[in-house]
Amino acid sequence: MRTMTRAFVGVTTAIAIAGGGVAAAGTSFAATGQATNVAASATAVTPQAIVNLGLNATQAKKLQRDLKANWGYKGAIDGQLGPDSWKAMQRFLKQWGYNDGIDGIVGPNTVKAIQRWLKANWGYKGGIDGVAGAGTKAALKRYCNS
Repeated sequence: MRTMTRAFVGVTTAIAIAGGGVAAAGTSFAATGQATNVAASATAVTPQAIVNLGLNATQAKKLQRDLKANWGYKGAIDGQLGPDSWKAMQRFLKQWGYNDGIDGIVGPNTVKAIQRWLKANWGYKGGIDGVAGAGTKAALKRYCNS
């Protein structure tokens, strides 16, 4: 029995050392759990984010005035494109192929619809890829400066 116990302890110790140690495994697991909780909190806050897509406050105010006049934006004309601005923009973008929910989140489908609109009207030359890169931002600025 004593030989079997020593063998078991030896094998267990070898496995623990190879795996980074029992204490390290516990710490790793705890850190992973903590990171998950932080990420979940950050995700819950994301819809409240300001996403100006490279527009300065003056340019964003112009967009907000247009959204207020035509697409049901009821917020302040403050140059901060938050969820309410983007909900109004998504209502406008329905005519440019936006077919997701009116959620105020600037995701790939929102950006694709913006790109279609900008390509047809404001000199956007890039692909309809859902990535708000330099070309998308430049064309949006052209609109806001018009």
